[in-house]
Amino acid sequence: MDIDILRLLLSLGVVLGLMGGLAYLIKKLGLAGAQPTQKEGKKRDLEVIESLPLDARRRAVILRNKDKEHLVILGANGETLIETRDAKGDRTL
Repeated sequence: MDIDILRLLLSLGVVLGLMGGLAYLIKKLGLAGAQPTQKEGKKRDLEVIESLPLDARRRAVILRNKDKEHLVILGANGETLIETRDAKGDRTL
């Protein structure tokens, strides 16, 4: 009985070691799905200014696109635009 538990723990250690080694190798080779980097000097048009969780399913997000800011509620069923205004502060609904 003790030999079976020892063999089980040893097998678990070998499998975890192989998984860790494979993860390390993938990371070193750069195959981990790296995000493309932004080109130098190019400014992005869309920015996330602020994000606030409202509850477990919804989040309020302020997005800036060029000279406009948008308050959006993101949820599991979709998104809702609450308010749009100029980045300077003029509000429009």
